[in-house]
Formats: sequence, structure tokens, C-alpha cells
Amino acid sequence: MTMAALVILVLKISIILCLLAIGLEATFSDATYLLRRPGHLGRALLAMYVSMPFVALVLAMRFDLNPAVKIALVTLSVSPIPPILPRKAFKAGGKGDYTVGLFVACGVLAIVLIPIAMKLMEAIAGVPMQMSAGAVAQVVVTSILIPLLIGIAVRRFAPSIAQRVAKPIAAVGSVLLILAFLPVLFSMARTLLSLIGNGTLLSFAIFAVVGFVVGHFLGGPEAGNRPVLALATASRHPGVAIAIAQANRPEEKLAVAAVLLYLILSAILSFGYLKLAKRPTGTIPREKHVEA
Repeated sequence: MTMAALVILVLKISIILCLLAIGLEATFSDATYLLRRPGHLGRALLAMYVSMPFVALVLAMRFDLNPAVKIALVTLSVSPIPPILPRKAFKAGGKGDYTVGLFVACGVLAIVLIPIAMKLMEAIAGVPMQMSAGAVAQVVVTSILIPLLIGIAVRRFAPSIAQRVAKPIAAVGSVLLILAFLPVLFSMARTLLSLIGNGTLLSFAIFAVVGFVVGHFLGGPEAGNRPVLALATASRHPGVAIAIAQANRPEEKLAVAAVLLYLILSAILSFGYLKLAKRPTGTIPREKHVEA
């Protein structure tokens, strides 16, 4: 097995473990929370799948960006929530039912919404972009829904086991995620640096900040939901974004590096957003996560 194959395997295992751990602390009621609340769901979809693809297209057309950066913006704007977001959202004061419900709803609806969004982008920008619902479903189901639902099922039928193993599994998953991420980061350091310039960091920063602002204000009247939707809108699943990029532009080798560069920048900016959101004068009071 090559080093690249080993890194990919470790990354996949880490994502599965992280999602399994989240499921072990959730319920089926949490998973269907947004599907039973059309108002919350509508605002989330407006933030993630309407506002952000529009912002991505504007940035791609207004800035003289590297083609790989344009591809990264477009693919990230239609990708679902990243696997590490629920943990991050809980720390930000997000409610368990809303957070898990958003994660599941966006994952399920991405199967339909991603192909539609790409068709619309193709019609507006004139750039061929496509990925079948079946291909999207394969990525979403295997990398998001199955491990999450297995965890929820274990909690439903063996709650004592779920309670004992949830935190250790989450810890192992987090460690493996770091171990998989570091070799990629070091091996692609020069490639990442080559993308900096010509408005790349500025366009990525604008995309992330707009995501935080739009998600925050569309999070609704419940303060605990706002940081969750803000993080979800600005942070997207890199695996899905890379899969879309490779399906549409396999010749563009820098697209993977561009997605990774955005991931790093958005993670840095998220710390600033959360610090502002938690200020006493801010609009988001911190709430403790309560298990459903």
C-alpha cells in the first residue's frame, strides 16, 4: 500500500468514527428534527444552497482567479456539511436536535440539490458542471448517513454501550483525522503557496465571511441555532467538494489544493466568528448542549 493510499484510508476511517460518535449521542428524533420543521429547513437551504452558490459565481466571475480556485469555490458552495461540524457546533452552544437534524437533512437533500445547483450554475455561467444524483448519493450515503445512523441505532437499542464508547470513539476519530491531515498538508505545502495571490485569499475570505453572516442571520430567533447554521454555511464537506471537482475537471490537479487551502482559511476565520458571537454584547448567548 502506498503512502497516499494509506492516508486516504486513515482519513475515511477517521470520518466514519467521528460520525459514528455523533450518532451514539443522538436520537432518531434529532435526525428528523429539521425535516419536521419546514421553516428552519427552508432558511437553512436558503443559506447553504441558494446564497452561497450565488456568492461563489459572483466571486468566480469578478476576480481573475486561478481556474482551480474557481472550481473550489463552486464545488464547496454546493457541498453538504463537513463531518467535524457537529462537534464544533456543540462547543459553540448549538442544540443537539437542531445540529444533528441539520446535518442529516442537508446530507439527504444534497443528493437532489447538488445536481440541480450545478445545472443552474452551468446555465448561468456557461461552464459545464455535472454530477449525477447517483454519484452524489454514493458519496453522501457512505461517508455521512450510514455511520451516523448506525450510531443512532446503537444508542436506541443499547444506550449503555453507546454512552461508554461515544467519547473514546470520538477521540480516536479526531486523532486519526489529524494524522491523515498533516501528511497531506506538508506534502502539498508548496502547491498551496503557489495558489496564493491574484485575489485567492481575498475571495476565499469573502466567501467564508458571507457564509458566517448569512448563516447567522438565517439561523432564526433561537440564539443556539445561529452559530450552527453559520458554521454549516461557511464550512463544507471537503471530500464531497473534491469528488465533484474530480468528476467535472479531472485535468485540474490544483483543485484539491484549493479546497484544502479554503478549509484551512475558513477554520481560522471560524475562531474569530465564534469569539465575536460569544461576546456579551453579541447576539448569540452560549447555550449548553442538551441531549434529546
